[in-house]
Amino acid sequence: MMRSLWTAASGMIAQQTNVDTIANNLANVNTTGYKTQVAEFKSLLYQDLQPKTTTANGANKPIPAEVGLGVRNSSISTSYAQGAFLASDNDTAFAINGDGFFAVRGIDGETYYTRNGNFTYAVGTNGMMLTTTDGLPVLDSTGQPIVFDTSQYEMSKVYPSDDGSFGYLDANNNYVDLGMKIGIFQFNNPGGLEKLSGSLLAVTAASGDPINEALSDDVRKSTVKNKYLEGSNVQVADEMVNLIVAQRAYEMNSKAIQASDEMLQQANQLRR
Repeated sequence: MMRSLWTAASGMIAQQTNVDTIANNLANVNTTGYKTQVAEFKSLLYQDLQPKTTTANGANKPIPAEVGLGVRNSSISTSYAQGAFLASDNDTAFAINGDGFFAVRGIDGETYYTRNGNFTYAVGTNGMMLTTTDGLPVLDSTGQPIVFDTSQYEMSKVYPSDDGSFGYLDANNNYVDLGMKIGIFQFNNPGGLEKLSGSLLAVTAASGDPINEALSDDVRKSTVKNKYLEGSNVQVADEMVNLIVAQRAYEMNSKAIQASDEMLQQANQLRR
């Protein structure tokens, strides 16, 4: 009975994690570039109550008697399924169709990755810089910040093209390519990326090193769409169903604890 208490308690803890994960998905249903997370579980060690043996009549009993010791959360995986494209009035809004990620320079100087392409212009030391809404510089295909020299051309005449490259209109209104293009990077295992605040992702040993799409021919290239943002891939109906299932599982584990408690009370009363 004491074992049943701990087993049911482990189930309640696991389902609490599941509910927290689902709640986080629902809270980010409108977050640009957010990817759904899924809680995964595994059973704990099994305890042998009776090994393989024979009956009193000598018949073989090839299957031992085992009882599980509960469940625990093994991981919280991320689904990088494509989100819907949402039209935007922002001229520097970009959405990725494919497996790629934008690269940004963090305040600590490290490179981070994101699917949130809601960019803007900000004043930098050498001119106007393409940044995230948090002011982090966006990197180009060479891994350098995208900076526009305002002494050579007006920012009002700088236009991003549909593939993520930039150009400007000269005095004759001819489009001139500036040779700057937003960098797109892929990973062998994007599920191994570490999630940070602000829709940022950090490289880990599990994710592998970033693969620059501009320099690699071994990956399927992503496409960039200007004046669009990638919405969250959270499916509200699915999350609500998962939430109901998690709540019912939590309730069943709670009832198992209640039943074990009642059995212990009856066992204690036998001594009186």
